[in-house]
Amino acid sequence: MQTSAILRGVRLSKQKGRLVADQVRGLPVDRALNLLAFSPKKGAVIIRKLLESAIANAEHNDGADIDELQVLAINVDRGPSMMRTRARAKGRGNRIVKPTCHILLTVGEKVGGRK
Repeated sequence: MQTSAILRGVRLSKQKGRLVADQVRGLPVDRALNLLAFSPKKGAVIIRKLLESAIANAEHNDGADIDELQVLAINVDRGPSMMRTRARAKGRGNRIVKPTCHILLTVGEKVGGRK
């Protein structure tokens, strides 16, 4: 049984989100929450909230045991970028790109034989 949670349009670049996602992929949820709680990165706060949402979804919708859950998959994909301009000299302008990303997190039962 797998349960997922999706967060779209997060004001975080995909590269910075993937740094945090790679740390928690495959971990049991209690270890993943502990790791994210003490990580200094902005993406850790966002992914921790999403992980808590996925755990709540698994418990409420599927009746899963929280102690048996682990992070099966986490994908961080590029979202639409917000474009802004900044005034420069001689009537010119520079583009400011504010990237966003979409995060898909899947939790499920632990696979046997792996601790």
